[in-house]
Order: sequence, then C-alpha cells, then structure tokens
Amino acid sequence: MTDDSEPVGRDAIAGLSRSDPLAAVSPLDGRYASRTAPLSPYASEAALMRARTRVEVEYLIDLAALDATPIALDDDAESALRAVSEDFSAEDARLIKALEVEGAEGYGATNHDVKAVEYFLRVRLDGLEDSGAIAESEALYPWIHFGLTSEDVNNLAHRLLVKQAVSEAIVPAIRDVRDALADLAREHRETPMLARTHGQPATPTTFGKEMAVYASRLGRALGRVVVANGDLSGKLAGASGTYAAHDAAYPDVDWQAFAESFVRGLDLEHTPLATQVNPCDDLAALFDALRGVNNVLLDLDLDAWLYVSDRYLGQRTVEGETGSSTMPHKVNPIDFENSEGNLSKANSDLTFLADYVTTSRLQRDLSDSTVKRNVGAALAHCLIGYSKAGDGLATVVPNETVMREELAATPEVIGEAVQTILRREGDTDAYERVKELTRGKRVTLDDFRDLFDDLDVDAGVREELKALTPAGYVGVADELVDEIDE
Repeated sequence: MTDDSEPVGRDAIAGLSRSDPLAAVSPLDGRYASRTAPLSPYASEAALMRARTRVEVEYLIDLAALDATPIALDDDAESALRAVSEDFSAEDARLIKALEVEGAEGYGATNHDVKAVEYFLRVRLDGLEDSGAIAESEALYPWIHFGLTSEDVNNLAHRLLVKQAVSEAIVPAIRDVRDALADLAREHRETPMLARTHGQPATPTTFGKEMAVYASRLGRALGRVVVANGDLSGKLAGASGTYAAHDAAYPDVDWQAFAESFVRGLDLEHTPLATQVNPCDDLAALFDALRGVNNVLLDLDLDAWLYVSDRYLGQRTVEGETGSSTMPHKVNPIDFENSEGNLSKANSDLTFLADYVTTSRLQRDLSDSTVKRNVGAALAHCLIGYSKAGDGLATVVPNETVMREELAATPEVIGEAVQTILRREGDTDAYERVKELTRGKRVTLDDFRDLFDDLDVDAGVREELKALTPAGYVGVADELVDEIDE
C-alpha cells in the first residue's frame, strides 16, 4: 500500500454507526463497553452538561432567596427549575451541543461549553413561562451565571460527577472483589500451602490466610478512597477567587458565607481560598487513594497468576471458550492478566492526572480543561480491572491435592520449627545443626528423624519434634482469617 492509498475496508468501517461499539476509537467504549457502562451517567459529555445545568439552576435558586436581589421564586417555580436538571434528557444534551457548535433557538454558536448551558437555560425558562410555571423568563436571564466564571461551574460539576462515579460505580466494584477475597479466605482457611519468599520454599501458610491478607489490605485501601471521595471540595469565588464581581454588585451581602452554604448544599466541602481555579489537591488525593487500591490488586493479580502457573489454583472451564488458537488444551489466567493490564493503565493515568491538575499558570490556564475530561477514562480502566479480578477469583479453585504434594516434597521447611524448639531447650547450636542438614540439600522427614534420635533432649521433646510435618506447620493461620477488617 502506498502512503496515499485508501486503507483496505475503510468504507465498510466508516459505514458503521458512530454509536456502534465496533466503531469506537477507545476500547473503553468499544470492546469493554458493557463493563464501563456503569460510569456513563457520570463520565460522559451528557453527564457533564447535566451537572453544569444542576449547578446553574441551584445557583439561580439561591440567588433568588437573597433579600438583596430583585428576583423571587415561589416553591412551584423552584420545583419547575429543578426539574430542568433532574429530568435532563438526551434532547437537552443535543440542544446544548448545538448551541455550542452551530447555534440554535435564535442564538449563534457559542464555541464555549458553559455559555451554551447558560443559553440552554434561557430556552428552558421560556418554556417554563409558556407553561405558566414562571411569570417572566427574560427577567431571570441576567441572573443565570451571575458573577460567575466558568470554572465556578466546572469545578463543582466535575466534582459532583466524580463523587457519584466513585460512590456508585467504583466503590461497589472494589467491595465486590474484597468480599470475594474474604469468602475465599474463610472457605479455605485451613487449606495448607507452601509459602515462598524470594521465590523459594518457606514456612508453610494456608491459602485462606493469604487471601485474608489481600482482603484486609483492600478493605483498608477502600476506606482511604471513601474518605478522599468525601473530602472533595468546591469553590465559588469568581474570576480570580476574590468574589470581586459579587462584591461590586452587592457589597452588603456576605458572599463568602453564601458560597460556603451553596457548595455544602451540593454535598461538597468548601474551598474558601482559590485562584480562578479550584486547587485540585482533593482530586489528587482521591486519585492517589485509587492507586493504592489498584496496587493491592496488581499484587493479587501477579500472585494469582503464579498460583495458577504452579497449579495451586485450577480454573473452571467455560463452555465453548478457546484458550489458545493453536494449543487446544490451554486454560489461561486471562482475567488476572486483563486486570493487571487495565490497572497498570489506570495507575499511569491517575498518576498523570494527580500531577497535572494540581498546577496552573498564575490564576488560570485552560490546559487542565481537556485533561479533566479524561478522568472518566482513568476510572473506566479501574472498573475494568476490578471486574476482571473479580471474574478471575470466581473461576479459580484451590487445588489442595497439589498443595499437599508440594508440602510433602519439601520437608526442609520444618527446619525453622526444629531450630526454634531446640533454642527453647537451650541448644546454642540449634540453627547450625539444621543448617548443616538442610541448606542446599534435598532432605526427607527420615533425615530429620535421624537428627532427632541423635539429640540430647527429653523424650517428650523428641516426640514433639518427630510430630512436625510441613502440612501441619502453619501456626495460627486459620485464626488469622478472622482478622479481616470488616
């Protein structure tokens, strides 16, 4: 193909509907559309339009409640206004987009997304006047977006969406994985398993205890996400954060108190000191907390992959599924691998976002505007990673037979117990005795018993030593499962 030739099949692909997942540029809206769908109400362009509309409507209502302003809205008018955002439709979203890019309803193209929302509200106010819900729509025009800069609306709208996305989609998905881990831990609390440190055989554990570690870690990491999400904070202080326009128009109004009341009324914390931009340290803290969750699950994905490789975990087969295009026998740990890939991508995005959104040239530059539109994509990679990890956990089955065979074949792991018991009995050379017997060698339980027979210890201690087995040397692993943080 030459550089100026037509790509093969381009016309056929161009014929796909833009809403068809097969035509999506990103796998988030294509291959993984069903998994990212829960985020659509919070991460889509239409969702941002609706959130901006809500901020503008609530602001207009609160302005009307001030004694200083010459406008008033009765309960019916307030309800009608709130319905504009609460009943926000696809038609509304399309109208806002038309107002922005081509003009509509007598307004020219704004080429400004927030200004388009302002004009959209004018159109809807006209409709409310026609229905009798409000008396005179044009009298309210000046009060839409009164004294505000776009960032006042945007910073609140973005946080409203992020907060809901995390609480309604992300947190439940993390909790599902955590619960699955806790269930595995409890079910297999007594299943003995060879542990490995530095990849080498080490003191045995139980499969349940190892899953309990992950469940507990994930629970704590989830708690940090919930706290960070609850701390999201908004500003409403004008073009350079000084309330200048508000104060110029109505110097007798306590605009700081008004802003705090308004922001808290949206269920956000209030940022009293800001430039034009709301400092995004709160968002950065949330992104870092999500990275903490992802790091726990990345650790799990890697361990689960190794357990499958070692045959400690078997995998339930799915009817009709193909594991390899050439090797029919393959059952691959694809869910854990997919989770690993998506969580790694999410962490890359979250790190970039946390670093980027906390900086701005002087009082304002616009580079963060396009960057913040990618928050939803980072959350989507998180969500895919969580759901895939959950799928993986749902299909694995601990292979107790293999685990016990591996333990039986590695008797040297009781060496720790032997030398510790001998230390208890005052043997100053206990460690060296066991080291000489085992280090770098293949040993059997009979080798240990020969050692025990040569020891100058009480018969009871000798019997205690001879009773040691790899499968039985798991300490209180089963009890530790009860330490999972609820």
